[in-house]
Amino acid sequence: MENRTRNGLLTALLGVLIGFLLFAVADQLRQRRGTKAEYANWRKLNVILEEVRKNYVDTVDVEKLTDAAVVAALSKLDPHTIYLQPEELQTSETELAGNFDGIGIQFNVPNDTAIVLEVIPGGPAEKAGMLQGDRLMYIDDVPVAGVKFPQDSMVRRMKGPSGTKVKVTVLRDREEIPFDITRGKIPVHCVDAAFMVDDSTGYLRLSKFSRNTYKEVLLAATELLSKGMTRMVFDLRDNTGGYFDQALSLADMFLDKGDEIVYLQGLNRKRDDYKATGKGLLRHVKLSVLINESSASSSEIFAGAIQDNDRGVIVGRRSYGKGLVQEPVFFTDGSGIRITVARFYTPSGRCIQKPYSDDYDYDIYKRYASGEFFASDSIHVDSSAVYMTRGGRTVYGGGGIIPDVFVPMDTTRATSFYIESNAKALPMRYASATFDRYRNALSDISEYDDLLRFLDSIDIASGFREYALRTEGLKAGEAEWKETEPYLLPQLRALVGRYSRLGENAFYKLYLDTDLTVQVALESPFTISTETNDQ
Repeated sequence: MENRTRNGLLTALLGVLIGFLLFAVADQLRQRRGTKAEYANWRKLNVILEEVRKNYVDTVDVEKLTDAAVVAALSKLDPHTIYLQPEELQTSETELAGNFDGIGIQFNVPNDTAIVLEVIPGGPAEKAGMLQGDRLMYIDDVPVAGVKFPQDSMVRRMKGPSGTKVKVTVLRDREEIPFDITRGKIPVHCVDAAFMVDDSTGYLRLSKFSRNTYKEVLLAATELLSKGMTRMVFDLRDNTGGYFDQALSLADMFLDKGDEIVYLQGLNRKRDDYKATGKGLLRHVKLSVLINESSASSSEIFAGAIQDNDRGVIVGRRSYGKGLVQEPVFFTDGSGIRITVARFYTPSGRCIQKPYSDDYDYDIYKRYASGEFFASDSIHVDSSAVYMTRGGRTVYGGGGIIPDVFVPMDTTRATSFYIESNAKALPMRYASATFDRYRNALSDISEYDDLLRFLDSIDIASGFREYALRTEGLKAGEAEWKETEPYLLPQLRALVGRYSRLGENAFYKLYLDTDLTVQVALESPFTISTETNDQ
């Protein structure tokens, strides 16, 4: 009896000991497993993905799942820290690189058929014999005309590595002509237009801050100076930015030695200040800078430096508000990430970056709905973030650059006829048809005065009204046309003028008469008064 009792106690004790040991081992395993999945060293994500790969009920596309996890993770940081797949990264880099591989044409698609606007001099297309006005019919025997072929797909088919060939068939004077073109390096220009508005005022429109921006602006500015420029309208509207060093170089062209341009700072990046060298070509040129809600990043660095140094007048509407320093990280599979490492601050200390919010992507729509595009007193101003320019003027933070002179969006002249005509792309289609009719005359025009005389001679107003009625059944009564003509006619003249040798210079110069922001800039002083505060 005693032996059975003793044996029972030993068995029970052994069971407790074994249970304790099993618990301890399990706890150690849990701890070990927990160490592998802890947050601090990012292992949890890897552990989860590996468990899915080993145990999921169906075959797992590891590449797709990994990319999705990366995108989801980065989305919790800021809206501009992003992951780019190989094709997206290549496209993004190409847009800013200053050149790409292709055939060297610019075209638009006014009526379901692409028409060549420009054949880039010295490019493969020009060497092959393509001409302005040619219609693209086939690319490598694939029909692209009259079949609603996506424009971006046309671009992709014509681009390709230098040295490779592409067959492009065009329609010219009712004859189809095939061209076998060897692709090459094509320069991408960022100065859309540069010309004299009057005897002393130059106009320069910059579309982006690419690798070649400083060189292009320097060349354009040198030519304008040779023509007598003493003041400049620098148009940065819709310029979404680009390379930081190019913004520094452009600001340096206008500022005196030691003037602050911008500084950057982040948790893992110490403050870094950038100042002007005082060697700029345009230090003595009076300056007006045009911005709007689509001017971002490098555009805002430039505008902020000019404003905080009281160097010129900022005209337009509040800029976008993207002031982040981003560094790229490239991977061996061709993908990459752009990660935010710091923020940009103007010389007065304003953070250019606007606050993040749940509806960050819809900020521009919110501005429109709130009336900010139409009245300066509707601009969101952070009155708690007050800063001073070098001359003592008050400027405000809260994101973006608030202009010194506000120009509202003008919707008053958009009649029903105007809106419907543009919805059907009639102005572009009419310009294309006009070029077909006057191809030889337009192609020979290289002087602005000659272009004006030509445009005055062909009665564009009557021609367009007849074209709109004949092609789309659109008709404007005399009262509506009288209201529409001052706004639409310059647009038509600009679109037709673009087909001359003057190209984009003709387009923007002819369009100035209806560009309210440019008109306000020309009528405003080109120097800022530190005794008044327009903000």
